[in-house]
Amino acid sequence: MQLQVPWLKPAAWGVVVGAAGSMIIGFSWLGWTLGSTAERMAVERTNAAVVAALTPSCVARFMRQPGAVAKLGEFQKIDSWKQREFIEAGGWATPRGDKTPNSAVAEACAEELAKTKA
Repeated sequence: MQLQVPWLKPAAWGVVVGAAGSMIIGFSWLGWTLGSTAERMAVERTNAAVVAALTPSCVARFMRQPGAVAKLGEFQKIDSWKQREFIEAGGWATPRGDKTPNSAVAEACAEELAKTKA
């Protein structure tokens, strides 16, 4: 016994094309993302917020130290690619309670200190 349903094949193709079209439109125009992409974006935003929050503290700790003007002059004489290491070694980019410096904070702190006039 054969099943006589003439509309089944076009309906199946309609479902396939509709699903593919929905995915293409959703991911390209409607802003749909995969869970892994959303997680990556959340981590990036969190890290950026941490850097933005801790950079002023790093700059303030650097400027509050004894002999800050002389240290700033010493800092500005260092090559730009070594300034981050200078900040990390000084401990100004180490958040309170941590034992290791945050390299992204050190980089942002070095950029801010490079703009400061001695």
